[in-house]
Amino acid sequence: MIKKTRLILFFLLLAITVNAARIDRIEIKSEAMNTTIKTVVIVPDVEKTQHCPVIYLLHGYMGNQESWLGIKPELPKIADRERIIIVCPDGKNSWYLDSPLDKTSQYETFISKELVDFIDKNYRTQADRNHRAITGLSMGGHGALLNAMRHPDVFGAAGSMSGAVDIHSIDGNFRLTPLLGKLSEHPENWNKNSVMEQIATLENGVLAIYFDCGVSDFVFEMNENLNKALWQKGVAHDYTTRAGEHNAGYWNNSIDYHILFFKKFFEKK
Repeated sequence: MIKKTRLILFFLLLAITVNAARIDRIEIKSEAMNTTIKTVVIVPDVEKTQHCPVIYLLHGYMGNQESWLGIKPELPKIADRERIIIVCPDGKNSWYLDSPLDKTSQYETFISKELVDFIDKNYRTQADRNHRAITGLSMGGHGALLNAMRHPDVFGAAGSMSGAVDIHSIDGNFRLTPLLGKLSEHPENWNKNSVMEQIATLENGVLAIYFDCGVSDFVFEMNENLNKALWQKGVAHDYTTRAGEHNAGYWNNSIDYHILFFKKFFEKK
């Protein structure tokens, strides 16, 4: 009886081991910046035999490629359950834009071109915009919306959690000035790289958009303004507010809603 029980436990453990997402920690070459970017790729078990949709997940200011696994340790289980690949690049403090002043910080090109090309080449992805989404928190929320709005041919869906979506409101803070110059001297750089300024060129139905923010968050007003601006432009989107602040507890909960939104988008397409 003891041997039989041990045998059952052995096969149960074997099944858990076999059917589990793996975490690849890799470095991806960026030709635009002449460097390599550390990236975490969470790969569901089904990727061995079938092509999967991809969610690009961006960290916030002072974060790195490991940040999301710290905020949401369950991501590998979610990747397995939902049959999605999750990609977390190190964006440093770049705001995920191409700096006109610092040629070593060309992260829009990396995210929307080099990273996507690498993932599609090296993993079994459903390599089209209808199965590719991008979201992130704070700085990463701004970066996700900015990249998707500027590259709708690459991303079909985009989100933001507690996004710093109006960079004009944080002039002089969070290392934006070294990237863009002073707002008073280079307003064109700020306008070109602001989510709020992209709305004027955004057409309804081009992107599936979902963003949210806690009502006690210091970026709450920015998100309220983004919601109003999108409706005024006639761009349909989903926007949610709930109790919460600018912290990991909020993002741990928020990411579940983003994954659900993207899953429905992938299935619909």
